[in-house]
Amino acid sequence: MSDSYHHGNLRQALIDAGIRIINESGEDALSLRKAALACNVSHAAPYAHFKDKEELIGAMQESVTEQFMKELEDAVKEAPDRENALVMMGRRYVSFFLKNPDYFRFLFGNRSISAHLMPDADPGKDYPPFVLLKKTYLDYLKENDLQKSAKEQEIELLKLWASAHGLAAIACMSGVVPSFDWEEMLKGDILLR
Repeated sequence: MSDSYHHGNLRQALIDAGIRIINESGEDALSLRKAALACNVSHAAPYAHFKDKEELIGAMQESVTEQFMKELEDAVKEAPDRENALVMMGRRYVSFFLKNPDYFRFLFGNRSISAHLMPDADPGKDYPPFVLLKKTYLDYLKENDLQKSAKEQEIELLKLWASAHGLAAIACMSGVVPSFDWEEMLKGDILLR
């Protein structure tokens, strides 16, 4: 993310600045004025895009979620079957946050994510990327005519999510320095399979 706005998309620059401010100093430190300062624009400029701090925070979560969902949806579309879709989703999950570690810290360090693991639970207000993971997993079971109890399904779904999320969390840690290139490692079946 850039440190200032240079005649591009001010709305997105303010979103990125807001994410950076929250990650560095906490949500209480965020204001439209501070986001404007980070983008080197007048303190009134953000009001053309957001009426207040809460609207900016909502836009921040929405922006990150949309970008993340696109990555995961593309993985599902490109996969030849649901088993490979699950693997490709895991790879894209890690890769997305490897490229955007501030997004990972913002989403999972500062926001509340809803996810009902039970296979028959109404997705209601569950986090959309989780809903897609759950649907793809249940489609995988149907596609392969696999019979699993509700508890087995819940546990397997949790394992799938934990594998990708755990790798993403480790990849986003500034002090973790592997001897390999994360992107190259994700291309194979070593980390996620």
